[in-house]
Amino acid sequence: MEILQIDGSLSLKRTVDGGTEEQRKAVQAIIAEVRAYGDQALRTFTEKFDSVALDEFLVTEDEISEAYKTVSSQLVDIITEAAANIRRYHEKQLRPSWMTTEENGTMLGQKVTPLDSVGVYVPGGTAAYPSSVLMNVIPAKTAGVERIVMVSPPGRDGKLPAGVLVTADIAGVKEIYKIGGAQAIAALAYGTETIKPIDKITGPGNIYVALAKREVFGDVAIDMIAGPSEIGILADETARANEIAADLLSQAEHDTRACAVFVTTSRALAEDVQNEVYKQLSQLPRKEIATQAIENFGAIYVAADMDEAVSAINQLAPEHLEIVTENPMELLGKIKHAGAIFLGRYSSEPVGDYFAGPNHVLPTNGTARFSSPLSVEDFQKKSSIILYSEKAMNDNGAKIAEFARLEGLEAHARAVEARLK
Repeated sequence: MEILQIDGSLSLKRTVDGGTEEQRKAVQAIIAEVRAYGDQALRTFTEKFDSVALDEFLVTEDEISEAYKTVSSQLVDIITEAAANIRRYHEKQLRPSWMTTEENGTMLGQKVTPLDSVGVYVPGGTAAYPSSVLMNVIPAKTAGVERIVMVSPPGRDGKLPAGVLVTADIAGVKEIYKIGGAQAIAALAYGTETIKPIDKITGPGNIYVALAKREVFGDVAIDMIAGPSEIGILADETARANEIAADLLSQAEHDTRACAVFVTTSRALAEDVQNEVYKQLSQLPRKEIATQAIENFGAIYVAADMDEAVSAINQLAPEHLEIVTENPMELLGKIKHAGAIFLGRYSSEPVGDYFAGPNHVLPTNGTARFSSPLSVEDFQKKSSIILYSEKAMNDNGAKIAEFARLEGLEAHARAVEARLK
């Protein structure tokens, strides 16, 4: 993890993995098989990729009851409290429909309607992610989505992790299927004999899941194509090196391509953080993953002053940004581009991952320049409302007809003129 002096411009060492041509063709073939053969294709791919033969994909109530037996009551309480925090935060995002009446009697408005159905993908692989369940399901429930379907790849025992099932139950999911990969995305988008199709797919996954989401986009909506996790930390000399290093590693352990960048005005702190990172790396259970991330996608930048440091952060547009300075609130207004902003020593990034309430599904790969965290609005749609009055038509109809003829659309003009006195 190098220490570099900022020289005017910089960028995160990111990987934007669009997949190989071979991977894209494989995903297209999987989707075509699921569309053609439905449940049988799901069974074939589950046995091939997850090494388990399943007759039924739907998680039963008995399986959920069994999951509760293996999760401690303390952990159930923690998940329940986290869910309440997340729900309370997202309830503040709700916006009502509205109507307004103009002086001429015209009524204009916007109708806010929840989506009918949503599919939530919860990844498996090297770790279980109950937090992904909460962060995707709770905004959808808060928005008023009636049907929420969860899919997740089974283990070789044919089961989903107990923590994932318990969390899904706490979040209120009633329809859970033990399928993963591109085949699960295809099933959500197009349906099978067992699974009815949905309207939008959310949730992260591996490259095959990401490519499948790209393929089905247009037939259904998707949330985003998420890249590897990333963190940027902005600190002055008052920060503690061991805490900064720990927070950098909290993201590095996610993925060998995770990005961890530290920007500071203090070279002494930069050197201390560099030493702490390698000291703590050796003690991590996932040190192989974290080491690759730190070596290939980690960096420490030293800025001449705080203005230069802030400018660097805005160039980076990180998924997660921690500001660990003497007065972080003074800098908040200067930050333009970041998915989530954590202020102060005690706002460690994992606080947002699990418990505080804001969503942890965030824009990556610099897309925080134009994208936002997952929210209630992602599970709603808006319809414009126009109730034009007779007076408004008589006052404005000729203008509208003239505008239509400017575009060469005579039928548009005549449709308006048919109503004029």
